Amino acid sequence: MDITYIPMARGFVYLAAVVDWFSRRVLAWRVSITMEVEFCLEAVEEALARHGRPEIFNTDQRSYGASGEDQAASSP
Repeated sequence: MDITYIPMARGFVYLAAVVDWFSRRVLAWRVSITMEVEFCLEAVEEALARHGRPEIFNTDQRSYGASGEDQAASSP
């Protein structure tokens, strides 16, 4: 799972993509004008429904707008 933003004429949109890094194939993706969690979950759920559960699931490790508690909980 990776999230990035795409500059537009007025502001930007967010792109969430679920990628199979071995084949480099995009399994599912969604765009949104807000950084809400729902569009990310929709992409993950679609990828799981279409391709099944992976042996390894890796996410981008950067934290966008996460609270201090969330960041502390995800730190090694």
